[in-house]
Amino acid sequence: MDERDKKILKTLSKQYRNIAAASTEIINLQSIMNLPKGTEHFLTDIHGEYEQFNHVLKNGSGSIRRKIDEEFGNTISNRDKKSLATLIYYPEEKLEIARQEEENIEDWYKISLHRLVQMIKRVSSKYTRSKVRKALPKDFAYVIEELITEKEEIQDKEAYYNEIIHTIIRIGRAPQFIIALSQLIQRLVIDHLHIVGDIFDRGPGPHIIMDTLCAYHSVDVQWGNHDMVWMGAAGGHLACIANVVRMAARYGNLATLEDGYGINLLPLATFAMEAYENANCDVFSIKYNTDYNTKDLSLDTKMHKAMAIIQFKLEGQLIMRHPEFHMEDRMLLDRIDYEKGTISIRGKDYPMLDVDFPTIDPKNPFALTEEETKVMARLQQAFMQCEKLQRHVRFLYSKGGMYKIYNGNLLYHGCVPLNDDGSFAGVEIYGKKYSGKALYDILEYYARRGYYAKDNRERAAGQDIIWYIWAGEGSPVFGKEKMATFERYFIAEKETHQERKNSYYKLLEKEEIVDSILREFGLDNKEAHIVNGHVPVEQIHGESPIKCGGRLLIIDGGFSRAYQKKTGIAGYTLVCNSRGMRLAAHAHFESAHAAIVNESDLFSESIEVETFPRRKLVADTDNGKEIRENIYYLEELLEAYREGTIMEE
Repeated sequence: MDERDKKILKTLSKQYRNIAAASTEIINLQSIMNLPKGTEHFLTDIHGEYEQFNHVLKNGSGSIRRKIDEEFGNTISNRDKKSLATLIYYPEEKLEIARQEEENIEDWYKISLHRLVQMIKRVSSKYTRSKVRKALPKDFAYVIEELITEKEEIQDKEAYYNEIIHTIIRIGRAPQFIIALSQLIQRLVIDHLHIVGDIFDRGPGPHIIMDTLCAYHSVDVQWGNHDMVWMGAAGGHLACIANVVRMAARYGNLATLEDGYGINLLPLATFAMEAYENANCDVFSIKYNTDYNTKDLSLDTKMHKAMAIIQFKLEGQLIMRHPEFHMEDRMLLDRIDYEKGTISIRGKDYPMLDVDFPTIDPKNPFALTEEETKVMARLQQAFMQCEKLQRHVRFLYSKGGMYKIYNGNLLYHGCVPLNDDGSFAGVEIYGKKYSGKALYDILEYYARRGYYAKDNRERAAGQDIIWYIWAGEGSPVFGKEKMATFERYFIAEKETHQERKNSYYKLLEKEEIVDSILREFGLDNKEAHIVNGHVPVEQIHGESPIKCGGRLLIIDGGFSRAYQKKTGIAGYTLVCNSRGMRLAAHAHFESAHAAIVNESDLFSESIEVETFPRRKLVADTDNGKEIRENIYYLEELLEAYREGTIMEE
């Protein structure tokens, strides 16, 4: 036994002080290894659509309704099943409706409590009592445990359980108990949540989603490019801030910044009203939803244009600082002929839809005006001092990364950059080329330095890399030759709007390509999968999210309303349990209010991706590997106690 192992055993002996304690823990751990693995839930490209996100979390992409069908079969009606499902998803709201509509509320309480207890028993059956106990709400932990634990010593079990429920109702605690049981069912249906990128932008509630994730029991996040730009903005990077504010303006979501995060946009509004008072802002229309207050439309349009121009200036400055980014084609303000109203792109002149730029000096187009500089300084201060945003971004850093290897699967947003021949594309980062896994690792290193580094130069270098991850051709989470934001605003010709994807997207049906990517990340087996977000799958045109015979799954199906006309659906989610992997293709989600009042669950078409040849156990998971290692050292400790090399207490 080497010194390291001796130290480990000495440490263990403080927790398991004798043979009996060590033996008991070995038995406990060995029993856990033989339980079915927990259910993993994968979501991606949520883009601020908080109502649909929350509903999908509540229903487990159909898992709860499936459990209801398994538990009750034909013993209750389909209407009762729908009502029970809605109660589990939205207990507070359904209780309020029941109080108003039910003639005998106590009978309703009794029936609901019995059914919820049955559901708790089913969804908790594959967990240890210890794990279930940790998930129980403190106020009701003892009572719930009594209701879900079989008691062999009690002869009339039905009377025993009925009396507990009767007492709960009699003392007026039924509503609180129903809420606790419903939330516990939601908690137990999903063991672990994966967010495969892009929480932010487009939709109105990324801050609500982030609050939910921060409180979630078990979650990881693979950073998407839209997450990265917010992370850069939180660190104070001006070009990232400009992108975040412009995007919020474009989609009518400035309230997300003002109300959701408390970021003061008054300096920008004042500047935009003055600088763009008489400017043509027609091409900067707002893509707003029905809840947008149109009285703000004129001002928001001016703010939209003001911030877009600031963004293009700041990005031009950044690209000049970093010739190694090879993004000179994104410096477009100096290619405008302001007299002719045209722009030269790749040797061709295009008419501009707008050349009314009161803040651009044609002789020095990338320089901010004094007023623009002040606006950005105020915004930088507001972003960096926003406690809520900083808390959310710290969560992304602590729970997230550029990729994740989990239970033998590889998760990432975007793509692994490839050359046309399928080899890993080299990307220059500060004078050195990286590819494959090494590219992900170096980008993540700089992204973390961009937020946490104390040295100003190191921090600035990291923040510029964060911006590159957002929009650079070599960025794995972007994966396109360019971000054609400028062209989409100012040029009518669609040919300039094209954003050519990396070769990865042409090659991902080839098994040898998928195998090479998995090997690059240390997954050299035929059971591994790649779970991928970022590029919406256009189901409306017959495209399938299942690639390469099920080895690679692209689960972006248009969670964001902005993409749903393109995809034809409202997003995919992936569920992986002990029996297999299942994709849920979601129909359009009307609203939480409609789901509650009409008991209209989110309709999801279920697509079986894979059925495992045998049921997967905890022993087959990453957690199982850790448990196996713990058992090994506990058995070594047991032997040390028996040999007397470590003394029992």
